[in-house]
Amino acid sequence: MHPLVRFPYDAAGAVSRLAVKLAPASGKSKLMRAIVARRGLLNRYEAWALSNRDVSRQLLWVHAPSVGEGLQALPVIQRFRRLRPDVQLAYTFFSPSAERFASTTGAAFFDYLPFDGTHEMERALDALCPTAIIFSKLDVWPVLAAGAVERRVKLGLLSATVPESSRRRSKIALLGLREAYSSLDTVGAISPSDAERLLMMGVRSDRMTVTGDTRYDQVWGRATAPNTKRDALLARHRDSRLTLVAGSTWPSDEKPLLEAWMRVRRDIPGVRLIIAPHELSVQHLDAIDKWTRVSGLTLSRTSDPVSQPTDVVLVDQYGILGDIYGLADAAYVGGGFHEAGLHSLLEPAAFGAPVLMGPRHADNRDANLLVAGGGAMRCPGTGDIAARLLAWFTNERVRERAGQSARRVVEAGLGGADRSTQLIQDLFA
Repeated sequence: MHPLVRFPYDAAGAVSRLAVKLAPASGKSKLMRAIVARRGLLNRYEAWALSNRDVSRQLLWVHAPSVGEGLQALPVIQRFRRLRPDVQLAYTFFSPSAERFASTTGAAFFDYLPFDGTHEMERALDALCPTAIIFSKLDVWPVLAAGAVERRVKLGLLSATVPESSRRRSKIALLGLREAYSSLDTVGAISPSDAERLLMMGVRSDRMTVTGDTRYDQVWGRATAPNTKRDALLARHRDSRLTLVAGSTWPSDEKPLLEAWMRVRRDIPGVRLIIAPHELSVQHLDAIDKWTRVSGLTLSRTSDPVSQPTDVVLVDQYGILGDIYGLADAAYVGGGFHEAGLHSLLEPAAFGAPVLMGPRHADNRDANLLVAGGGAMRCPGTGDIAARLLAWFTNERVRERAGQSARRVVEAGLGGADRSTQLIQDLFA
């Protein structure tokens, strides 16, 4: 790491460690949960290592900061575990939203990643004693990478993508990150343009491969593989009415979407809305509940013990949206009216549902592929959303053709998980 950024980077780490000690345990915000959860973190690493780490076996350490990156890593983890059951697996994450997901990866050890300080990463590396560390998407930590290089631990980056607007491409950011990117032993980029940007950020050309995006394999498997739990969920909420599934919505999405929905209902009174807010806070859920009552509609929740036909179904449980898209005649994916950007468009597309989105997605590769393929539509506002939904809901042939186009885009992207798994096998070879 360049000396100009090392001091502020270490200072930020010191502040983070102090926050871990001083933060109130009762804090319920996402930030507070992430800080408090790191109390005693390295002791947990070492306790697991003492009782469970078999040093006669190799260990793969996978790091994915949140659920999205974890879903990209998951099909590779599953394939690698089938090929190399002898290798132990550790899985780390950064965001509290990934706590529940981490427990589903099949890892022998899973927990938060320590803050990226020299002392913390040395203890973590000594405890896990990994053979290789794989980062998902772009979240490479420079101190961890440097410590791994000193121990001759192999480093990889899978489903690597760098948006044109990424702050990591700035000169200041690269002062801290270039050395970490140049230390990677293998990189699987999702596209040639991503590979080009990664090379400019320091990745060595002889370590670069274009593998495609593993997320396509993940959503395809979720939509098509036999799954009794998914089938039971869909059977419970299945309805003969035309259904729009709106997933991962923010209030900025809901304002134009819900106004558009009432216009659609004026022309097609029998349609049904299933809505899954991105954040399941009481305040957010209650706001949708209030809108439903004011609009004269009936509402049920997925957590209700008995399912009943209603105009609106509110998804108030985490982890089921990817399956709920199986009920969609059409889908709306949130984030396009929000600065954070779009959420996953591939989940509904894999089920053959045409997709609507807001206008903010210039850097979103999936959005651009789906729009170009005829499986998705950009909607700058309320009128556009209403018009497109009416076009799809009043013309089955047009709707099905758009859904088939969306599904073909996902099919065309398959294979990234197999190619990425091969990169890991090469590291262990």
